[in-house]
Amino acid sequence: MTTPSAIDIHTHIVPASFPAYAGRHTNVRWPQMAPGHSCRHCNVMIAGKVFRTVTDECWSIDRRLEAMAASRVARQVLSPMPELLSYWLDPEDALTLGRHINDTIANMVAEGGDRFAGLVTVPLQDPELAARELEALMKSGKFRGVEIGTNVNGVSIGDARFEPFFQVAEETGAAIFVHALHPSGTDRLIGPAGLAALIAFPCETAYAISSLMTGGILARHPKLKIAFSHGGGVFGLVLPRLMHGWKTIPALAEQIRQSPAEQARKLFYDTLVYDPATLAFLIERFGITQLCVGTDHPFTIQELEPVGAVEALGLSASDSDLLLFGNASRFLGE
Repeated sequence: MTTPSAIDIHTHIVPASFPAYAGRHTNVRWPQMAPGHSCRHCNVMIAGKVFRTVTDECWSIDRRLEAMAASRVARQVLSPMPELLSYWLDPEDALTLGRHINDTIANMVAEGGDRFAGLVTVPLQDPELAARELEALMKSGKFRGVEIGTNVNGVSIGDARFEPFFQVAEETGAAIFVHALHPSGTDRLIGPAGLAALIAFPCETAYAISSLMTGGILARHPKLKIAFSHGGGVFGLVLPRLMHGWKTIPALAEQIRQSPAEQARKLFYDTLVYDPATLAFLIERFGITQLCVGTDHPFTIQELEPVGAVEALGLSASDSDLLLFGNASRFLGE
């Protein structure tokens, strides 16, 4: 039996180093790298505190290729660690930092041959600046699209202020990968550190998807290619409620002209849900053509056997191929 070849649309990078801050502001949350507990680990420092300890798989091509072989992934889509999106910085500072990160991704893609594709970061706290930067980056031919957070300093991405960015993304054919970022409701979590990614992220992602529908972004830009991390969070369960409201509340129907269910089946979602039954549910809800392999490599929460998760569904060969690489190729515009 041949080894399945998967395209993983949800992986992150961190540069091996960052330039010193050279802007005009003080007390800036500018990232730096510091030695970790071993030669293969570094601490990402933000505002003088350890944000996360990361392995050299974040920047080492050889180490990534080893991990890809172990998980039967043929190709990775590289995007920044979400905290590096840095929407809280001054737009010009975020632009400078983003260009360093994007250059790192471009170099990894170039050195990795056909094993990698790249998604950039742009300063979405200034939508006009973000639009111009995305246009230039896509024209360079080095990247397939862009990663964005679910909100920008508390404003959901469906807000009308982000219209210039989404217009350029549609015009350039940029694939947009949406990752939960600084979710609301973390003050209600009770327990050890790390619960935000497990509990708050799924809810945050549902907010973002809903906002793109209720804000009209998806209706105004029907050619957008947008994928959501972690299976779209809890949106698969929210969707029937949104459909009920759409059918029974005239003001909502006026706001959302196209059925939310129809819009949901035009979006992409990764397979990172850790459970075959849940993945099967998402296929039924969103369609076999809308799910792509995602792992969250190389972080602790990653799925180590993404191909096995697909194989566990017992799908036909053609449907498995869609999940493993066909849908991702379409998302990336290939």
